[in-house]
Amino acid sequence: MTAPAAPPRSIRLVFKGEWTAPGSKGLLGADPRLRTLRKVLVSYPDVRHIVPDRISLDASADSRTLDAVARFLERQHWLVKSIAVE
Repeated sequence: MTAPAAPPRSIRLVFKGEWTAPGSKGLLGADPRLRTLRKVLVSYPDVRHIVPDRISLDASADSRTLDAVARFLERQHWLVKSIAVE
């Protein structure tokens, strides 16, 4: 019998000001800063996918990778109010 697969890990974001407006696409917006941010995020080895308010990482992602991504996001003061690692 095999052990059940661990669920993927994720980082949920709470955005600031203008990024919370109705119709805002969060991380998937067209702003050049968001496009650059997405390029950096997908360069991390265990990032699976990005949705407007969350970044999903492989269940096997090392805790150091998860911490590095979380710290990187916390430094995006122009966009992020807070993050939650799940």
